[in-house]
Amino acid sequence: MKNVVEDLVRELYDGLKAGVPGWKDTPENREDVLVYALNRLPAHYVATVKGEVLTKMGMESGQLRTDGTVALMEGFRFVAAVPRRSGGTTKPA
Repeated sequence: MKNVVEDLVRELYDGLKAGVPGWKDTPENREDVLVYALNRLPAHYVATVKGEVLTKMGMESGQLRTDGTVALMEGFRFVAAVPRRSGGTTKPA
């Protein structure tokens, strides 16, 4: 089984990151933003390749794409305001 929303969010992240002023695209920041967004979006699990293809085709122009973009932009703002510190914890700046 696979959550195809995760693929969509990763794709959207790659397209959006360059447009975020001052964004530092570190592995930690990337993962924190992806987790932030995925925790705010409904999962869409598929079990077959055919199901994955059909679901992804439906997501290309749908509301989920818009919701994913909004969730990621909120994630960029959150992570920039509260970056991860050494030791893997977050503290308000």
